Amino acid sequence: MTSRIPILIAASALAGCAQTPRSEAPAQASNPLKVATWNLEHLAENDGTGCRPRSEADYAELRHQADLLNADVIAIEAVESKAAAERVFEPSRYDVVMSARRVSGRSGACYGKPGQSIRHQAVGFAIRKGVSWSRNRDLSALGLGNPDLRWGVDITINGARPLRLLAVHLKSGCNSGRAPSDDDCTVLFNQLPVLESWIDARAQAGEAFAVLGDWNRRIASRGDVFLGEIDDGEPTGADLTVAAGDTVATCKSRYREFIDHIVTGDSATTMMVPGSFEEYTYGLPEDRHPSDHCPVSVRFAI
Repeated sequence: MTSRIPILIAASALAGCAQTPRSEAPAQASNPLKVATWNLEHLAENDGTGCRPRSEADYAELRHQADLLNADVIAIEAVESKAAAERVFEPSRYDVVMSARRVSGRSGACYGKPGQSIRHQAVGFAIRKGVSWSRNRDLSALGLGNPDLRWGVDITINGARPLRLLAVHLKSGCNSGRAPSDDDCTVLFNQLPVLESWIDARAQAGEAFAVLGDWNRRIASRGDVFLGEIDDGEPTGADLTVAAGDTVATCKSRYREFIDHIVTGDSATTMMVPGSFEEYTYGLPEDRHPSDHCPVSVRFAI
């Protein structure tokens, strides 16, 4: 898949298991579908828990920011549970689906935050009511048999041109290069063939797909070896486009490259609205951001 870098990424899954669509009205090409990804930084179910303890006022601020983001489909990462997600994406307005990975029981102190304990970290989607969708089997193989590694969540947005979306939260700690002696890089690169197989299967099936989420990797960097190995030119239709292109990240002043990405395959790239990539930075000073990640989004005509 020869890498192009002006738009988005596509995703598709290793297995089917589609369910009944959750609503009846497909998105129309005349009203492009806004798709985003948002790492919610240790979003816990209850006040005062997790590595970023929050109050009800904090959850209210996240709800407000979700309204301003105004996306139709949001891949969400670093979320304890469906109940946690529904504190931000209200069930009357969104369908929330989370990975089926069991709570691993992982515990321990949060890095640099004594007295606070880490909570379960899951991946999922919040889908605006009125968008027709169906769920496919989770990409559990991304967990590599490790109960603490996150699975991918796979859905299809139904329309005249269906769009397959895979939400991911890959292993952290290997944002560039590939050090064989680095345990984090070893894990990340073990996830690579799982992700590539999923992408290739979608391309072979002729599906439009995007992979989106927290890749924990600067894949838009010139010559990135991780993207290069996935984007190897085969099969037909699996050439990847990174939505951010050469856009400079502005969420945090110290980081100029994105690690949250939307990546599309050939068919999904043709559905993407040109110039629609956006980084949403909350309209607040950095020290008041409600998460340590900012959402990124793109629009599709489906």
